[in-house]
Amino acid sequence: MKHRIKRSLMPFGALLPTWLAVVLVYIGAMVWTLRLSFTNSRIFPTDHYVGFAQYEKLLSSSKWMAAAGNLVVFGVLYIAGCLVIGFLLAAALDRQVRFESLFRTIFLYPYAMSFVVTGLIWQWLMNPLLGVQASVQAWGWSGFSFDLLSSRELAIYGVVIAGVWQGAGLVMVMMLAGMRGIDTEQWRAARIDGIPVWRTYVSVVLPQLGPALAAVSTILTMGVIKTYDLVVAITNGGPGTATEVPAKFIMDNLFQRQNLGLATAAAVMLLMSVLIVVAPFRFVSSMRARRKAGVL
Repeated sequence: MKHRIKRSLMPFGALLPTWLAVVLVYIGAMVWTLRLSFTNSRIFPTDHYVGFAQYEKLLSSSKWMAAAGNLVVFGVLYIAGCLVIGFLLAAALDRQVRFESLFRTIFLYPYAMSFVVTGLIWQWLMNPLLGVQASVQAWGWSGFSFDLLSSRELAIYGVVIAGVWQGAGLVMVMMLAGMRGIDTEQWRAARIDGIPVWRTYVSVVLPQLGPALAAVSTILTMGVIKTYDLVVAITNGGPGTATEVPAKFIMDNLFQRQNLGLATAAAVMLLMSVLIVVAPFRFVSSMRARRKAGVL
């Protein structure tokens, strides 16, 4: 009896350090951040509570509102671009092309880079004196322009291009894995019925990629919310606040302006946006799993 109890408690003992780390490090840090957001802490934490004053200051900040707006624009275009280009690349490779492994490696390679490297690469490519614009103009097209980063209206789209270049490979791999799991009989039936290949992908294949699309969309969305190093490497938030994002706003107030209270308030707002994204996905996944298990 004692031996059975000991064996049943062994898994809990093995997981105990992990649970302690989660409770003390992650949950503890979140609670501490939430507490500081209700104080007027500057360089060092204080216990002087000011209620929701930091949140009121945050929501009245034009820089924060610009950062939130830029994040929405970047997020929508980045996710849509990654999904569309990734799906098209996966569909092309799914046709059993020659050197598929080579192409798959080439398309996925940018995702293996850090966002800092990606940012520096595209900062150079969009440099009007050194990059694509200078090269094309040297070939004789003097009217060609690829100077996105110097324009307040177009700079955020330059960041989107760099992000899509890096993230589309991940979507391609996950979509390709889903396509390879589809029954070949469906393709045979589509060919017998004379359905065009593009229509088969749109009407037959794409609806069956729901779980893969949900997973990759969640990954991309989480990446959007914590976007920081890509923006810093390409534009550092400029020109002006044209490419400012919430994560950069937090880091600037935390380390440059020494405004710990405002930075933690912004961090809490960012955390809430993460929960808004993750919670529905986790709920739907849980409901689907319970239906498969026959609970519901």
